Amino acid sequence: MSQPIDFNDRMLSLGLARVSEAAAMASARLVGHGDEKAADQAAVNAMRDQLNKLDIQGVVVIGEGERDEAPMLYIGEEVGSGTGPAVDIALDPLEGTTLTAKDMPNALTVIAMAPRGTLLHAPDVYMDKLAIGPGYPKDVVSMEMSPSERVAALAKARGCAMSDITLCVLERPRHEDMIAELRETGAAIRLITDGDVAGVIHCAEAEITGIDMYMGSGGAPEGVLAASALKCMGGQMWGKLLFRNDDERGRAAKAGITDLDRIYSRDELVTQDVIFAATGVTDGSIVRGIKREPGYLTTETILMRSKTGSVRRMIYRNPVK
Repeated sequence: MSQPIDFNDRMLSLGLARVSEAAAMASARLVGHGDEKAADQAAVNAMRDQLNKLDIQGVVVIGEGERDEAPMLYIGEEVGSGTGPAVDIALDPLEGTTLTAKDMPNALTVIAMAPRGTLLHAPDVYMDKLAIGPGYPKDVVSMEMSPSERVAALAKARGCAMSDITLCVLERPRHEDMIAELRETGAAIRLITDGDVAGVIHCAEAEITGIDMYMGSGGAPEGVLAASALKCMGGQMWGKLLFRNDDERGRAAKAGITDLDRIYSRDELVTQDVIFAATGVTDGSIVRGIKREPGYLTTETILMRSKTGSVRRMIYRNPVK
């Protein structure tokens, strides 16, 4: 394993929290207004403005599409003041645009930062994901196992019945067969409509969230963000890129990925120390959403550093001008 790179993560972590907070506050006025694009754009603009105030040489490696999809924070966009450490940035200015538009739970603003060249440049394709929390033997479950075998293996490691296991799965037609197989085991399933970064993070705090394992396919960029959070909080994760056509395989080649069948572990998705911040837009099981009161907006942010394993929960009460 290569030596850890010091990218001044201790000093940058609070700046990263400000980036996440700014994006959440910008989208707050659009919660429940039914306009996904406007909410996302407000978060993007605020996130970009705050990133450009940081003393970093930042490159967005997980963003909102290719350059021709600007004014989003596109893949390859350079951010920061141009001085300071060279870093990779993975972000989702508003994870859960539909959740925000409909005022549903678990909408977040999410961002991660690591030394240059240490975050997987995941193309905008699907990724098959599997995640569990900390405290289990290495590789107690695997991508090669069937869904029911994973439940049985995790239950054995926990010393409990399969019916005591709770899984988180994104509710999509493509998961119907998997969900049916999981129900046959007697395990409980918590279905989520959107927001699989939050779904994976739930595994790291099973005592609080009640979620033992996450599985199913979702966006590959979100997989890198989720792996960043798990690297800070503890837990195991695996991901395999899924390709539906030659265009998607071409995106992988453009990102420098040659082994299309590779299964990535958490530490292959994020190879060095990382910092991660997420701020609640709507109320959720990880952080509370934006609270409006006369003259103020109050946010809750979770801020984490993998180097120390620290997890901070920060309340920010900001006067509305």
